Amino acid sequence: MNVRNRFVSLAALVAVVSFWVTRADGQRITHTHRLDIRAISSNVILPQSRSFTAEGKSAIDVTDVKVGVVILEQAATTTMDISLKNTSGSRQEAELLVPVPEGAAIRGFDFQGSGKEPSAELLPKDKAVATYESIVAKIKDPALLEFAGLNLIRSSVFPIDANGTQKIRLTYEHLLTADGPRVDYALPRTESIDYKVPWEVSVKIKSRRPISTVYSPSHEVRVEKTRGGREASVKIGREAMSEPGPLQLSYLMDLDGGVTASLIAYPDVRIDGGYFLLLAGLPADASVTDANGAPTVKREVTLVIDRSGSMAGEKLEQAKEAALQVIDGLYDGEAFNVIDYSDSIASFAPAPVVKNNKNAKEARHYVRRLTAAGGTNIHDTLMEALRPKPTKATLPIVLFLTDGLPTIGVRSEVAIREAVEKANKHKRRIFTFGVGYDVNAPLLNFLARNSRAISTYVLPGEEIESKVSQVYRRLFGPVLSTPELQVLDAKGEVTTRRVAELMPSQLPDLFEGDQLVLLGQYKSDVPLRFQLAGDFRGKARTFQFNFKLNKATTKNSFVPRLWASRKIGMLIDEIRQAGADSGDDPSVIAANAKTDPRLKELVDEIVRLSVEFGILTEYTAFLAREGTDLDGRDSILLEANNNLIQRAQNVRHGVAAVNQAFNDNFQQGQFRENRRNHFFDQNMNRVQITRVQQINDRAFFQRGNRWVDGQAINSATGTQPDRTVVFGTPEFSQLLQQLVAENRQGALAMSGEVLLRVGDRNVLVKGE
Repeated sequence: MNVRNRFVSLAALVAVVSFWVTRADGQRITHTHRLDIRAISSNVILPQSRSFTAEGKSAIDVTDVKVGVVILEQAATTTMDISLKNTSGSRQEAELLVPVPEGAAIRGFDFQGSGKEPSAELLPKDKAVATYESIVAKIKDPALLEFAGLNLIRSSVFPIDANGTQKIRLTYEHLLTADGPRVDYALPRTESIDYKVPWEVSVKIKSRRPISTVYSPSHEVRVEKTRGGREASVKIGREAMSEPGPLQLSYLMDLDGGVTASLIAYPDVRIDGGYFLLLAGLPADASVTDANGAPTVKREVTLVIDRSGSMAGEKLEQAKEAALQVIDGLYDGEAFNVIDYSDSIASFAPAPVVKNNKNAKEARHYVRRLTAAGGTNIHDTLMEALRPKPTKATLPIVLFLTDGLPTIGVRSEVAIREAVEKANKHKRRIFTFGVGYDVNAPLLNFLARNSRAISTYVLPGEEIESKVSQVYRRLFGPVLSTPELQVLDAKGEVTTRRVAELMPSQLPDLFEGDQLVLLGQYKSDVPLRFQLAGDFRGKARTFQFNFKLNKATTKNSFVPRLWASRKIGMLIDEIRQAGADSGDDPSVIAANAKTDPRLKELVDEIVRLSVEFGILTEYTAFLAREGTDLDGRDSILLEANNNLIQRAQNVRHGVAAVNQAFNDNFQQGQFRENRRNHFFDQNMNRVQITRVQQINDRAFFQRGNRWVDGQAINSATGTQPDRTVVFGTPEFSQLLQQLVAENRQGALAMSGEVLLRVGDRNVLVKGE
């Protein structure tokens, strides 16, 4: 069957892939002509990066790429539909280069239009490197070298008519690697943040065993499971279609109906071990409900509604509607209460009541009659919400809503924090909702995070009802509550010497559909043994996991980067929380900060991590500024210190405080990469940094025509080169081979000069 000129939609890729995979004769529909030894075409197309030509700007543009992946057990079939545009007035010849994982085999290659029979050849890594170097030497553009560590598919020449388009379809297969219950898939793409061509990607996973969880450290993904959890459909989000970096996807198979876990490790001799990411998933089945559809683990929900004068009108009406939805969403046997407050505090009942038709009807009537007036008594209201003993065999939850600062009773932020910590002896989860900008954002973040909950902010123009409903829907089906993690030694005894710097230090409750992403550092290469204990589906359970570290690799560069991002977020929050009740005079705060050695230590560590990993925040974004002296350590620390004092410590409410809360929540809970360094500025505008590039496991800062390795900046010798290597020389080839072995070859793909830390020396790579 000839599939030339037949291009189906992404939805039909599965059927097409199935045809190519199951041909009776098992033959490829391609021909080979020793493509690795012939001359390059006028235009070389690398859809993972861009088009290249020896004459300068290519006449061919990659307009979009659609990828369909089918994973059956561990066998993956990847089909790429690549759309090209000839922007010139003459016919152009072109060929395709596609880097692919090791072990890949071509199953199909075709293009539209007339021309020679399409052909493609698969080059192993050694020949691929030689091909890359040969092409790079002619086009004088090192960008291709980013993929030098991969196998390569090289196509035959095909034409694209003047001002015309061309569509290419490539299909390849490869066997995925597995590590215990975890299976990994990777789709090579450039890590350059300059690449903006959208990639529409869908993945279909089919497994004999139920799938516990699907995780991507690189891109935002949407996951839907079917057939009892044995099939999963995965799509990258719309905003993620243009995000750089390879698409990395892992899924865990549910082996025994309990908690499933896997470890992803990155070695680092500088810390005598490395970094790890512990990924844990819940059972694939939906048996968190009983025969009537009610959750097997009941919830006790206390709704706390601000009815102060500033809530009058639409805000209170939306808050009331949200409360009604929560009450209606509870199942019989679950418990609830409604507390409303302004100057004074009132409640539907003295303590939470078990829901039935009668009290639910009475609660609806109670909520509808609420009116707004008076000030805001946050302290006493929280004491009342935390006071009652929880309903037996329930998970106690507080949904606390406010639109203002404490104006009645205890107003001290520190005093409220300390009082809540002392009063919350029943370990209620306090989910906070800040409505508008006139809220104490650091306080709301602290109350939530300190109780295993989350804080949510309702911006002007957003609906309170919608935000509360989103959070509440997530709280269905508690599966593992009050989880605690311990590390065991070879004898099964608890040890504190094997891991350090766990992020987060307090594990969250896991509800239906949740996954746990825990990051930390490990010491030595001895296998790790974890014990996870908690209330699992209403019963005390303990799970043990043993992980070898022999598969630790620098390819897992997202692991230390995610750890560093969470660490930076935690350090910033420490500074932020230290600013509570420090007074209103910024000069006094700044003077106190300069004499606080602990604060200096925090700022120094934030700067060190920001430079090494290229993770910038609103407080350290100046590091990307052209005029900043990267070797001027004292001036960098001073500017970072001033930014953190003036904003993180001194700003407690208003737009700037809420924007910090957004950034803080993202960073401390970050589980996927943020290569463009997106964050919200003081006016709630989303910004990104373009002068910092995260490549492989390194970060580079742009200074003029030079990219400077963050590890060189942090070194004792600074950014002065110890050695210079010229592009295209034998020394350059040797350096490339060394970096390929270390999975760091992407550094050589950057345009301009590159100052790279290699071992304990700085190597400057220059053009011809």
